[in-house]
Amino acid sequence: MMLAVTDLHAYYGKSHILQGVTFSVDGGEIVSLLGRNGVGRSTTIKAIMGDVPPQGSVKFKGVELAGLPPHRIARAGLGYVPENRDIFPGLTVKENLILGIKSMRKQGRWSFPDVYRLFPVLKERADTAAGVLSGGEQQMLTICRTLMGDPDLIMVDEPTEGLAPQMLELVANLLTEIARSGVAILLVEQKLAIALRISSRVYVMGHGRIVFEGHPDDLKANAAIRQEWLGV
Repeated sequence: MMLAVTDLHAYYGKSHILQGVTFSVDGGEIVSLLGRNGVGRSTTIKAIMGDVPPQGSVKFKGVELAGLPPHRIARAGLGYVPENRDIFPGLTVKENLILGIKSMRKQGRWSFPDVYRLFPVLKERADTAAGVLSGGEQQMLTICRTLMGDPDLIMVDEPTEGLAPQMLELVANLLTEIARSGVAILLVEQKLAIALRISSRVYVMGHGRIVFEGHPDDLKANAAIRQEWLGV
């Protein structure tokens, strides 16, 4: 098991946001965290990454990460693609990718040709300022910049938010290709159809807890869970 989260709690001030979250991700899997806005999905990722102080256990490749600073967690092999994308708009596409590299002394599994193959537009725009890219292209750049850090698992928060339909498909295909390469993905996604199509397993969150876990087909067959926890 690559990532094992057990009895995870997190607070914003006095607000108890995560109330005993437990789930796992295996190597090469795409696992989706589903649920309505405000149930704690993004907070779960931030607690794993150390951006929000966690209580409980976060084991990655058998090593306890809870309590470590974010830079130590990143160096352990976790990548994080935040919802706001966090590109550097004044730098070129290539310069943004370079910033993702953790060590200039050691070649990781992902190189410039690798990410350019995944998303050829990045090669075409390599010398273009990242700020002029479309929202979808910026999302691709952020994901590929994370890959340049050679992670074993990436956590991706709402990658399709605000994207045009054709870009939704490109992002979904990119995530599938990344998982096929052996990199595990923990995906927070609002668009149920995409998450169900590309995920190996899904967890549904409600009120800071996991309320369902199973195969995408199990969730498709469970109308009561979808209505109670995912319906708008």
